[in-house]
Amino acid sequence: MLKIKNAEFISSVTALSKCPEAVMPEYAFIGRSNVGKSSLINMLVERKGLAKTSSTPGKTQTINHFLIDNQWYLADLPGYGYARTSKSKRKDWVGMIAEYLRLRRNLLCTFILIDSRIPVQQIDVSFMEFMAENELPFVLAFTKTDKMGRTELQRNIDAYKKHLRQSWDELPQMFVTSSETGNGRQELLGFVASTNSLVPPEGFRQAQQP
Repeated sequence: MLKIKNAEFISSVTALSKCPEAVMPEYAFIGRSNVGKSSLINMLVERKGLAKTSSTPGKTQTINHFLIDNQWYLADLPGYGYARTSKSKRKDWVGMIAEYLRLRRNLLCTFILIDSRIPVQQIDVSFMEFMAENELPFVLAFTKTDKMGRTELQRNIDAYKKHLRQSWDELPQMFVTSSETGNGRQELLGFVASTNSLVPPEGFRQAQQP
């Protein structure tokens, strides 16, 4: 099990070229606005307030990097969907996120966060299709699962699987999480640890920046 001893904020940028040097494994977190992304990140690293939380959708407007135990990066991406900002600004976000996801060479996997309380949202499915079309690895993390009973939660997740099977031959790996109870923390960190173990000793240092 991967145990986090240190987590620190590194940078907040608006372009791929300004991201930290791509020499360590990296994992991105993204989801619809107000899905509970910052809260989940704080739970994962056990640092209250590391990622800034807000009740206002669209609060995160930059790519925020955190260095975990001087071994890997966690990237907090702007939420997609509704946000209290101009259409032109949202368009800039889309371009920035797409460039980052496609060209960040040390990005090993993206965690797409899904609000477990609500029906399947087309914007989430569309984002997954974008990832699949660009052959970008991702997994799903269902959030806010403490807000409902176990039966209702399972019913909602099953409904999501049923919807995806209509057009997907193979479903992405799924995690059930709660920033309130800590549920799913060990599973997420275990996934990161096992994925990091696949990186060769020389890491990404031999490759050139995009």
